[in-house]
Amino acid sequence: MKKEFWTKIIIAVFIIVSFSGFFSGNDDVYLKISKNIDLFTRIYKEIALNYVDDVDPEDFMKAGINGMLQTLDPYTVFIDEDKKEDIDLMTSGKYGGVGISIGVRGDDVTVTEVMDGYSAQRQGIRVGDILIKAADKKISSKNVDDISSLVKGEPGTTVQIKITRNEKKDTLIFNLIREEVILKNLTYSGFVPENSRNVYLKLSNFSRTAADEIKNAIKQLSTKKKIESIVLDLRGNPGGLLDVAVDICDKFLQKDLLIVTTKGREEFAEKKYFSEQEPIAGDSKLVVLIDGGSASASEIVAGAIQDHDRGIIVGTKSFGKGLVQTISPIGINTSLKITTAKYYTPSGRCIQKIDYSNKNDDKLNDNKFNSEAFTTDNNRTVFSAGGITPDSTVEFQIQGGITKDLLAKGLFFQFADAYYYAHIDQKFDKLQPKTLLKDFEKYLSEQNYLYHSDTEKQIDKIISEMNKADLDEQTGNDLRKIRERIAKVDEESFHNYENEILLEIKNELGVRYLGVSEKVKMMLEVDPQFQMAYKILANQNLYKKLLHSN
Repeated sequence: MKKEFWTKIIIAVFIIVSFSGFFSGNDDVYLKISKNIDLFTRIYKEIALNYVDDVDPEDFMKAGINGMLQTLDPYTVFIDEDKKEDIDLMTSGKYGGVGISIGVRGDDVTVTEVMDGYSAQRQGIRVGDILIKAADKKISSKNVDDISSLVKGEPGTTVQIKITRNEKKDTLIFNLIREEVILKNLTYSGFVPENSRNVYLKLSNFSRTAADEIKNAIKQLSTKKKIESIVLDLRGNPGGLLDVAVDICDKFLQKDLLIVTTKGREEFAEKKYFSEQEPIAGDSKLVVLIDGGSASASEIVAGAIQDHDRGIIVGTKSFGKGLVQTISPIGINTSLKITTAKYYTPSGRCIQKIDYSNKNDDKLNDNKFNSEAFTTDNNRTVFSAGGITPDSTVEFQIQGGITKDLLAKGLFFQFADAYYYAHIDQKFDKLQPKTLLKDFEKYLSEQNYLYHSDTEKQIDKIISEMNKADLDEQTGNDLRKIRERIAKVDEESFHNYENEILLEIKNELGVRYLGVSEKVKMMLEVDPQFQMAYKILANQNLYKKLLHSN
């Protein structure tokens, strides 16, 4: 026990020394390090031994480590042994599990995805199943964070999972075999539309195998027919490994082009990454889809494609994360993920949005970098700071407050589950929109659902405050009349936004009736960002005009 205690002390000291590299390299820096290590150790020991209540030395040390890291950026974090699997997944894209993803829907922990080919799918787990027990431990929304450690484990071992389905009418027990689950980075690849020569690639992650998945998909699809254009979808992709982003750019850019430059504190820390191979998709027209969820490695790819005028960027502005992290082992099963550099696109711009060295937590807007103009290979103007700005901006977001409310409450998901088990033999392509909307409206009524907009809630709050203040009756009556009119508008919201409500219903039902792949194709038919991408690719003159290409 004493050995473990002092091991923690040594790890803490090592971390403090590691952080010393961030501070100004003046003459007395080592004196400051020595002085502060001594101070830290004394305070830690004094409190651990003499504080009035018992202090867990390990938890106290972790609190100290996390406190130091909070003075830096949110991407520099200490990863202890409890999160070792997260590091394995981040770097290798593999983990020992049963092949499901879960989420909280209402008060229930629910299966949201069943991966093809693994034991959960083979043994009959379905999207919508509610987990009530895993490895003999009861599951609820309160202990959802424990599920990962219960279900994951060494490949070849088994875990018992108890679920309910069909509106909790059926209870089933599964003994699932854990396997090495390989996280798919490329979640969809195929010709879209089917009769076209346009390939759609949906990349969701940047773990170790992502570039190979793209290469193999393009090779395989090119055996069916000539690929004339590609839509690379990076929307919602939070990024991953830098060298994987470089490798993916290699598949599209001509050989020997600069892809990205990383710069650390010191001049010698600068590193340039170039394309090293002839591109596998070099002569195909290209559109990259991005949005506010596209970050880090996604922005490296989009930035390189844009700066070299290799393709058109379509969608909305990306997240704006221009920082590079390195994972360094610190102790047994512990690591430090630390920001070691900023990255710059080929034109020289850093797209980092927030300046974390300017600490002002209450006013993040004041911490934003100023935008500067740069030029692409074809002399197009692009800007630094705040993410990648698309060449063609196309919004794709939910408009109706009622739709957002129904999504937040998980009612689309719950309805789809109930509907599927009540109409399990139904053919998806035979579903009638009007009937679906009518059935959904009936379901909401049975759930006692009423939509109250933010405006209505604010009026209620004002009326409540006025009643407390005993203000004049006429003003109160006027406000109540306004509230009645707003409530009437809210009642009509279902029909005013029935098109996007129907889309969300079909989205959820599509997963259950068709599977993920077919659902993707169905959603692309009504996806304005994809449709704009395809329109640009189909119009040679427009494509060249956007790239300033002769």
